[in-house]
Amino acid sequence: MSKNISNLSGRIGLKNNLFQKLSERSLNSKDDVGMKEIAEEYKMGVSTIHGAESFYEFLRPSHREKKAFVCNGSACMCAGTQEPLKKKLQEKLGDDKVGEMFCLGHCYENHAFHYDGENYAGNDINQIDQIIKGEKIKQEKFFSKSFATTSFLMDDKLSNFDQFKEHLEKFIKMDKKEIINSLLSSNLTGRGGAGFPTGMKWDFCSKTKSEKKYVVCNADEGDSGAFSDRYLLEDQPLKVLFGMVICGYVIGSNEGVLYIRGEYPKSIEAINGCINSLKEAGLLGEKILGTEFSFDLNICIGQGAYICGEETALIASIEGRRAEVDVRPPFPVTEGLYKKPTVVNNVETLAAATGILLNGAEKFSSVGNKKSAGTKLVCLDSFFNNPGVYEIDMGTPMKKIFEEYGGGYKEDVKAFQIGGPLGGVVPISEIEKLNLDFQEFTKAGFMLGHASVVSIPEDFNMAEYIHHLFEFSAEESCGKCFPGRIGSYRGKEMFDQLKKGTSKIPLKLLNELLVTMQKGCLCALCGAIPTPIMNILKYFGDEIKNDIVKDN
Repeated sequence: MSKNISNLSGRIGLKNNLFQKLSERSLNSKDDVGMKEIAEEYKMGVSTIHGAESFYEFLRPSHREKKAFVCNGSACMCAGTQEPLKKKLQEKLGDDKVGEMFCLGHCYENHAFHYDGENYAGNDINQIDQIIKGEKIKQEKFFSKSFATTSFLMDDKLSNFDQFKEHLEKFIKMDKKEIINSLLSSNLTGRGGAGFPTGMKWDFCSKTKSEKKYVVCNADEGDSGAFSDRYLLEDQPLKVLFGMVICGYVIGSNEGVLYIRGEYPKSIEAINGCINSLKEAGLLGEKILGTEFSFDLNICIGQGAYICGEETALIASIEGRRAEVDVRPPFPVTEGLYKKPTVVNNVETLAAATGILLNGAEKFSSVGNKKSAGTKLVCLDSFFNNPGVYEIDMGTPMKKIFEEYGGGYKEDVKAFQIGGPLGGVVPISEIEKLNLDFQEFTKAGFMLGHASVVSIPEDFNMAEYIHHLFEFSAEESCGKCFPGRIGSYRGKEMFDQLKKGTSKIPLKLLNELLVTMQKGCLCALCGAIPTPIMNILKYFGDEIKNDIVKDN
């Protein structure tokens, strides 16, 4: 069935893709008007169209009835800002008019909320009357700085359209194998967490025979604590777009798409503006700069599904399918978007590829080690004295990052969840043993991932944190596999009962559940959630011993 939908959707393609059409219909209509027409246009059943549409949080009627949404990400939860914020919004808008959204990317200041298509945070709530009136208010910008030996992500070598043109002229005349070899020798691995060599991915796709190929930028990775994608999309958009264009040139693609989470309106605006300007300048479109190379870019706006950060779910979403994870193989490089060979890279990976081409592979590979080379964006949340996003050499001690670059902590913290909701929970005592290194984190039983940092304060209840993780997994699971769909809810139920005081946690059953999810889930969402929970049980078992029954 999914293959048939992919092929039918692919007949129309990206210019008028099914997902965007579904989104527009749902957001602009309160009934089923237009659903039959879409089904007829794409030669699909109405039930298929409805099934896809109903999957997404932002397209549900209950969501559209709300006027404002508070961030329910881990960083805001740990900061304790959201309940008072929610009450203030309810006082202004009504109890039933305030909902929730997952991580709005304001982890450096908290008090985050969404209203009328815009995000607000920090002290913005004090100007809620002006916001409701539609007045523009001055907003704080996150702090950013490079501490790297050589900056690949924060330099100004691709900050205007003249530079874009100059470098594009050079690279679209270069031998494609030379570009691939440059990425291979740089040792760049995917910055989203999977860690697959980027040059190898481009190489595989370039060798796959097909009349049509695609380049996809995964800008839907909404890890709590991470606002690095926001930085790159809003402050370094040309680096991201250049990486996509060069990827298209290398693999033989003439079309790409950026799938950007709907929670980032300013990022969408920034990228849209750049794409339009590049088209006007003749740097996107047909026969770029008088060559035979043609390449165009499209934007697809996510509608509130965290699972779309997983590449096969993202592809399914663009095609207008339910955003469920696909079994691999086949991998996207051979059978991806519309069943055509596709390179899927996240935002930072594409920007890093650009940085390597402009600065040289040797400089990149000389930093860190072979498997964790180059520089990495690290996000520090509001618990640090110097919150912000920083470019840092791989291999840098985490203690140095936290205490020197981050300036230490505003209040006592006992642990950090690093790498988003699926990342490990690292006790502060373990930080001094770790460097900024993917393999080191994995070996120690954690996960570096996006390198987003959520600080857990000293007085935060760790059983409550486990409940939060299960609740997140239950809400965001795509539901395709039994261990993910049922396991997440069973874990949430255990901790629901604990919160109500009706039952303690049976440790043996909990451990069996975690192992089942870890080994049986199709993707990293539900399959990786056990990692931080196991970390908490290991390092903070004494804190929650009264909540646990050590059954036989």
